[in-house]
Amino acid sequence: MQGKPVALITGASHGLGREIAAVYAHEGIPLILTARGADALRDLSDGLRLLTDVMALPGDITDRSHVELLVRAGLDRFGRIDVLVNNASTVGLSPMPALEDYPLDAFAALLEVNVIAPLHLAQLVLPQMREREAGLIMNVTSDAGVEAYEGWGGYGVSKAALEHLSRVLAVELKGSGVRLYLVDPGDMNTQMHREAEPGVDLSHLPGPEAIAPVFLQLIKEDAEFARFEAPALLRAGRPI
Repeated sequence: MQGKPVALITGASHGLGREIAAVYAHEGIPLILTARGADALRDLSDGLRLLTDVMALPGDITDRSHVELLVRAGLDRFGRIDVLVNNASTVGLSPMPALEDYPLDAFAALLEVNVIAPLHLAQLVLPQMREREAGLIMNVTSDAGVEAYEGWGGYGVSKAALEHLSRVLAVELKGSGVRLYLVDPGDMNTQMHREAEPGVDLSHLPGPEAIAPVFLQLIKEDAEFARFEAPALLRAGRPI
């Protein structure tokens, strides 16, 4: 990538997405941001514009017309999208029901957010990445996608689907110049985790601001495909 890469981040108004946006902005990386929380997104983007060029468009990533407008507007504004961070996610119903009791409409809505929307975004940014033979897609995953945890079935299944989707897509992208990474941020003290385990004390867990710098480090990686565990990278003292 020549110059500063342009990054599109979903779920940018709070939690990990917000912190990734802040880390990128401090590096002067131009940003395309989206989230459902319009007020929070506006407050964030107003602050980050002191550091970099920001385009913020509130909306729901399951609204396909919104996502298409987002990518089209980003390309019109910046001419390219170099990095896609598929961060937006949901735990679904809270408290999370067992799979045998999971309402199917709610399960379908969960898959829309955690699986279908990330694929849609990838489909929209890939043509210009392929044309330039450069680009990076980072899909935020979870250990619940590879381990079977009681009570985490709906969320875990959605992340397992995202993991396999990413692996197949990476095979299809081999040799194209486009990199695809799965990134497991580990357990964090976030609103989403509090929704997953209501009433549980999460104060011992790191906040998303401790994990976000890993997403800057990964822009500099050169592997075509990899699955990264952010806490392991931090423990190993990898340069950020």
